[in-house]
Amino acid sequence: MKGIPSWVTYSVLRLLLFAVPLAIMLVLRIDWWIAVIAAALIGLCLSYVVLRKPRDAVARDLYAARHRTTPTTTVDDDSEDAAIDAATSATEKPTSPDAKG
Repeated sequence: MKGIPSWVTYSVLRLLLFAVPLAIMLVLRIDWWIAVIAAALIGLCLSYVVLRKPRDAVARDLYAARHRTTPTTTVDDDSEDAAIDAATSATEKPTSPDAKG
């Protein structure tokens, strides 16, 4: 079984680093718009400092996806190609070498 993709882990941690300070400030009855701005700034700063490893993992995954040496194919791609080949060969009429076109 494959693990959780690194981008999912990074996204969830970023959301938590925003939501926790926001919840704390809302419980302290700070105006909602000030709390949202402050939580966004706190989340940004904390994610830059604390989430270095997950951010690097996402960057490596993106680099690997963009610089793949061989294209990846799935079973669905192969079945679609086979269906197209079958449809193309069914519509083509065999021509004899004597026929002039």
